[in-house]
Amino acid sequence: MSKELKRLVLDVLKLHKPTKIEVASSLAELEGVDGVNIVSVTVDRETETIKITIEGNLDYQAIRENLTANGCSIHSIDLVCAGKKIIDEGKTPTHGI
Repeated sequence: MSKELKRLVLDVLKLHKPTKIEVASSLAELEGVDGVNIVSVTVDRETETIKITIEGNLDYQAIRENLTANGCSIHSIDLVCAGKKIIDEGKTPTHGI
């Protein structure tokens, strides 16, 4: 898999165990990962939907395998940044309409 991935934002379903702290720590240990941010989106009785932002020199396959091993399922890839640097989304006149 490409090592040109710089940032991923993933919509993920996880069980309550392991905790978000444990998932974040596990992802942070992967080679090339500079940082991990996890935010709860929804919580129900048995599962939790979380948004994971990961930055670094990323290997998507390793990230996916790590999440699967931690009982997580990727629902969607909401944002991808690739290349030599991260480019923030540009504003257009239609933003916010």
